[in-house]
Amino acid sequence: MSEERVQKILAHAGFGSRRACEKFIEAGRVRVNGKRIKLGDKADPLKDEIIFDGQVIKGGTKKVYIALNKPRGVLSSTVAQADIQTVLDLVPSSKGLYPVGRLDLDSEGLILLTNDGELTNLLTHPRYEKEKEYKVLVAKKPDQKQIETWRRGVVLADGFKTGSIDVFFDKSKGKGAWLKVVMKEGHKRQIRETTRVLGLPVVKLIRVRFGSLTLGGLKPKEYRHLTDKEVKQLKLRS
Repeated sequence: MSEERVQKILAHAGFGSRRACEKFIEAGRVRVNGKRIKLGDKADPLKDEIIFDGQVIKGGTKKVYIALNKPRGVLSSTVAQADIQTVLDLVPSSKGLYPVGRLDLDSEGLILLTNDGELTNLLTHPRYEKEKEYKVLVAKKPDQKQIETWRRGVVLADGFKTGSIDVFFDKSKGKGAWLKVVMKEGHKRQIRETTRVLGLPVVKLIRVRFGSLTLGGLKPKEYRHLTDKEVKQLKLRS
């Protein structure tokens, strides 16, 4: 294996996106052959000793791809808080894996766990505009004006202006309704904050698709390894 930029090697080894790995280097957390490196330095993972936060990075790490149905009350994080489970607690032998496309504590549905940093970047960087699809149960039936406003975009409490989003009425549920929401953005708690502005409190929020990957028949806490075909489809840039 020839020399590559160290941030690329870290990303390939599953330590995050290329940009995240650049920040690790800038923070002085990466050493090559005992010396702290600077951004842009190169190394050969088969010949050089690359250490990140005390952990030796080895070349040729096998890539792992797991689809998980995250239940409500579980963190989509690698770091536990108090007695709250994380998505990694639900998958045996999850060391080195990272969740892609986070869901807040009260939301549920499809999470991808992987150590493939390049795929993580492809799925999460705004420029690639990967679609995410959600089933959203709101406490009140929305009128057409609320749906049209959501589709056009709204200004959230933090000043963020949402882009155009596909929102469709699915079916009634008591006094509320199930909606289908398809979006390419990923602003923090965007759906919940949008429905708060519109006066449509969320009762349940489930992600059912991320790019070409679907939740399928996975029940809460269930997971499965992706097929080679699914991985190839996720890596398509369009």
